[in-house]
Amino acid sequence: MAKTTIDYRTILNDISNKKYKPVYFLQGEETFYIDIISNYVAEHVLTEEERQFNQDIIYGQDTDIRKVINLARSFPINAEKRVIIVKEAQKVDAMDDLTFYLQKPAGSTILVFCYKYKKLDARKKVVKDLEAMKALYTFDKLYDYQIPDFVESYLRERGVAIEPKAKSIIAEHLGNDLQKVANELDKLLTTKAADCKTITCDLVERNVGISKDFNAFELVNALFARNVSKANLITFQMAKAKGFSIIPTITALFSSFSNLMVYHYIPNMPGANYKSEQDVVSELKIKPFAVRQYKEAAINFKPKKTMEIISLLRTYDAMAKGVGNSSANDGELLKELVYKILH
Repeated sequence: MAKTTIDYRTILNDISNKKYKPVYFLQGEETFYIDIISNYVAEHVLTEEERQFNQDIIYGQDTDIRKVINLARSFPINAEKRVIIVKEAQKVDAMDDLTFYLQKPAGSTILVFCYKYKKLDARKKVVKDLEAMKALYTFDKLYDYQIPDFVESYLRERGVAIEPKAKSIIAEHLGNDLQKVANELDKLLTTKAADCKTITCDLVERNVGISKDFNAFELVNALFARNVSKANLITFQMAKAKGFSIIPTITALFSSFSNLMVYHYIPNMPGANYKSEQDVVSELKIKPFAVRQYKEAAINFKPKKTMEIISLLRTYDAMAKGVGNSSANDGELLKELVYKILH
């Protein structure tokens, strides 16, 4: 299936300018964008008065595709458009029959499907018909390395900048759940001073509860540098924090050490004993300033040790979820894990 690369902001801009499509089929694991687009349609296409008779929000478990099509073919009342939004569309029965409606969609209806957590079978005719109409939008989960850019972009759209370290700390701590990230960013925007134009590490620490000095981002840095005393200090402070969960930390460590393993096998430049910065940036999907960190880590952790650490991380991830662990809490597990990484 061809993945739609259009930016969701382009869709919103077109809707804002009344450049409507008869059908928007929004699918994929990243539900954040699906919600943004469907909510925007619900709030901006019709006036409040028009919505009373011309907007229907229905749920997949309560309908089938034939009922959806019948609604879509009904005419608007005292308005130019009807809006039909199908939430949880992945639960709609007989979705293949949508192809009959796509052959001649109602020009006065905007039909939005919110098909979450999965995708239509690319072999189906309905997919080919949706693609032919340019009505199929697929939103995949962002990779971990893409989250800092999402953080920066989300804040920039709201007129606020963010310090590079603060951006990385938020990304490492919150992972790639965009709704969770957006919620925390909204909290920062609400609590910051009115004249504050840049989110700082101090602001993140005060309002999100992520220490600017003791977090997964700083722990990775200390481990890569094989700074034993600093790594142990960070570990101790993280482990004693109220409500500490090791899972986000393991995720950050796994991503970093997996990248390090890839780094080891990037070929050196012809006739040289070092790797091209461009090759490293391309392979690891990192910023150029981070190349030096991986170069240092490659000296401190040879390929065999790196592979052992990746295996350790898998083991401790399972232990944190209760597999083979009956008593150690997350703080104790982190201390054990860091000790084994360093020794």
